[in-house]
Amino acid sequence: MRDVAIIGVGVTKFGELWNKSFRDIGIEAGLKAIADAGLSGSEIDGMFIGNMAAGRFISQKHIDALIADYSGLASNHIPAVRVEAGDASGGVAFRQGVMAVASGMHNIAVVAGAEKMTDMDDANVNLILDQTADAEWEAGMGLTFASLHAMIAQRMIHDGIATREEIASFSVNSHAHGALNPNAQFRKAIPIETVLKSGPVATPLGLFDCAPISDGAAAVVICPLEDAKKYTDSYVKVSAVCQASDTLALFQRDDITSYEATRVAAQNAYRIAGITAKDISVAEVHDNYTVSGIMALQDLGFFERGKAGKAVLDGETRIGGKIAINTSGGLKARGHPIGATGVAQIVEIAEQLRGSADQRQVANAKYGLAQSVGGIGSAVTVSILEAI
Repeated sequence: MRDVAIIGVGVTKFGELWNKSFRDIGIEAGLKAIADAGLSGSEIDGMFIGNMAAGRFISQKHIDALIADYSGLASNHIPAVRVEAGDASGGVAFRQGVMAVASGMHNIAVVAGAEKMTDMDDANVNLILDQTADAEWEAGMGLTFASLHAMIAQRMIHDGIATREEIASFSVNSHAHGALNPNAQFRKAIPIETVLKSGPVATPLGLFDCAPISDGAAAVVICPLEDAKKYTDSYVKVSAVCQASDTLALFQRDDITSYEATRVAAQNAYRIAGITAKDISVAEVHDNYTVSGIMALQDLGFFERGKAGKAVLDGETRIGGKIAINTSGGLKARGHPIGATGVAQIVEIAEQLRGSADQRQVANAKYGLAQSVGGIGSAVTVSILEAI
């Protein structure tokens, strides 16, 4: 198997992009990544696209062919594949692209993620999101995505794993970093009181504990590591991309305060990369809800169980702290266009390791990690990138 490098990145603004179509944002991100890599379209021989629900959001299926067509690559007849894994669609698409290049099946591939969600009303968007849980035994019984995460939060508080204030502090952390990101949906730092006093969604979670409905796209260009210098001096190594699964339904788990799929994927990724959690300087974790972010910090091994919340509350996860978490603003502040999120995380880590993250730059970052979660921890990818 060949080592793989990221040689180009591209991302759109995230938010309510009323003046842009799904085609527009997908093509924008892809072309930015190709230009960043210094390539022409003729050199690309594969495309992998993360997307969860374009068939529901914009009544368009077969989006792999759509993006290949409108990006000008269909005339080269390259294979294009759509990947769906709930919220982890982008993360799994990245893994598929890396495996294809590592195996020798492809030499230069574009991995993109895109979602256009705001053209639909909020109620129907949330019904679609609920379907990433168990549609028959959870969503079909009235459980929403938010209420499932609220159950996790309640249990964590009950068991003394994190306080309500500690859970809320994750939103404060993400907004502080999002304020520095020109592509973030929300570019304003907030105090913890804003989170605690926000309108109720599902007890104990409020509006500011939840990631927004968003539009956006992100893309990266990958190639064999040995060929990266042919195209650019600004590249990073993909040290590991691991994926793990768990039960679709939350009620089937022995412990709902931890995602075992995250722990397994992380352990495998650290082993393959030859490092430990202590070597990670910057990480993008899946904070679709604040409680998800707290769990991720523990499951990834950054903090001991029961200590992650206090670490966030004390500022240890800010830029300049023990480990910089969600420097992009995370899902909460950067935005969460489902299919794009996993790839956008990879873009952020790549920019950090290249030293091109501007105001949110983490000094001397050698290793970065991205964790993408589908459903209620049912599908998880953990990717580790390394500065060269």
